This record gives sequence, structure tokens and C-alpha cells, in this order.
Amino acid sequence: MADPFVFVAGQLPLDPSTGEIISGDIRLQTEQVITNLENILSEAGLCLGDVVKSEVFLTDMGDFAAVNEVYSSKFKVGVKPARSVTQAAALPKGAKIEISCIAYRELDKEDKA
Repeated sequence: MADPFVFVAGQLPLDPSTGEIISGDIRLQTEQVITNLENILSEAGLCLGDVVKSEVFLTDMGDFAAVNEVYSSKFKVGVKPARSVTQAAALPKGAKIEISCIAYRELDKEDKA
């Protein structure tokens, strides 16, 4: 964290209880990645609506439409964050998707002093 920004490293579609990639298609994996992002942001007192930038890495750019559908349904509060999407030859643990993000925390006046 570097107030007022919170940087969340790339998240994979890992089941937090097992540490393994969830099985399923790209939609399910995208939902899990975003759930993992939400959980991390929540620990910092933030939510998806506070995200100002995200980076999406896909192993198959053909999955973009399905990913975009899930992404758009989750990032529905306020202005959608700036986003870049890159195809990667491979991702850790055989994941199909990885997402990192930067969120902005509104500082209180006392925090700004």
C-alpha cells in the first residue's frame, strides 16, 4: 500500500481453501479472480468501485468476450477502471487468466497533513 493507492498483485483463479486453480471455463475462472480481488480490497477497506486501473492477462485472446462479460457485471459501480488486456504465453499453475489492479483510497483531511 502506498496511500492513497493500494496495489494488488496479479490474482489467479485460486480457491483460497485449497490453493489450487478452480476447474471450469474462463467465465468461472474470471469470477474467482475477481472474488479474490474483492477479498483483498475488502481487507484494505476498499471495494471494486475504488479500482482505478486493472491489468488482465489471458492465455487465449479468444476468451476476451467471455471475460469482458463477467468483468463488466462485476465492475458496475461508478466509472469503470482503465484496463489493459494482454495475451500471455502461459500463466502460473496453468491458469487461463490473471488480473492485477490499483485502487484509490480517499484520504481523510487528517491523513493528508
